[in-house]
Amino acid sequence: MSVTVFIQGRNGATRWQPGKRWLLLPILLIAAGTGLYQHNAKQLTQQQANVDSERMAREEQKDELIALKSATETQLSMLVAHVARMQAKLTRLEALGQQVAVNNQLEDQFDFSSEVGVGGISELGTNIELDQLIADMDELVSRIDNNNVQLSLLETVASNLHIDEERYISGRPIQKGWLSSPYGLRNDPFNGKRTMHKGIDFAGKEGSDVIATAGGVVTWADKMFGYGELVEIDHGNGLSTRYGHNKALSVNVGDVVAKGDKIAVMGSTGRSTGPHVHYEVLRGGQQIDPQKYVYRKAG
Repeated sequence: MSVTVFIQGRNGATRWQPGKRWLLLPILLIAAGTGLYQHNAKQLTQQQANVDSERMAREEQKDELIALKSATETQLSMLVAHVARMQAKLTRLEALGQQVAVNNQLEDQFDFSSEVGVGGISELGTNIELDQLIADMDELVSRIDNNNVQLSLLETVASNLHIDEERYISGRPIQKGWLSSPYGLRNDPFNGKRTMHKGIDFAGKEGSDVIATAGGVVTWADKMFGYGELVEIDHGNGLSTRYGHNKALSVNVGDVVAKGDKIAVMGSTGRSTGPHVHYEVLRGGQQIDPQKYVYRKAG
């Protein structure tokens, strides 16, 4: 196939017939354009894939940072709550020490109400809450150290003044009544299951006196789960006694009581089936069999 082209000039039309190579030029141009388009499209696709990958990586990193921040805030909140509980317990301990000092007319020598001087300056900034928490913990340590010293001295003085001869535990926590449940394994009166009874029950008439079996300092005088209205007395040397299920209490935390003093009125509060006193003896915070103390000779 041949193509004839007429070119108009000054001297008339000139006949020109292109060769085959000129006929292939459009095809080559189309092929080159197609190749260039495919190459550019491939590059665009790769670039888009890279952008998507980077975006996903940033989103994953963002999610990890959010999770880390949430976990840190949760741990910080738990630590703050723990410090708050420590502060509450320490405040109660200071109140107990102050009350014991007042009861023994030693308040001029022992002061549990004044603040303990501490040092340190907290810088303002993004870590102000954490810095404040650390400062609170440092203050707690200082208060604990100070109170340990004062309580140790107060215990020595109070013992020499009042209760050294009377903190020998003996006898029953009632004047009238009978032993209704011994220490040891028994059938629980509420569910019938075999359980450990960590004290001795003395039944009697509601409203009768509950008395201290030894001299000491009252460390608890309030409701306690299961015990109802409870009195706990610290007798020193790691020994303490508990008197549970009372109708009413006759002492307050910090009171110094002598052996035989009335500390409560018999009742049936808490987990109880009738009027009685649940009596416990504890050594180092663990209940032991009170029987040998109940029936031992008076000191």
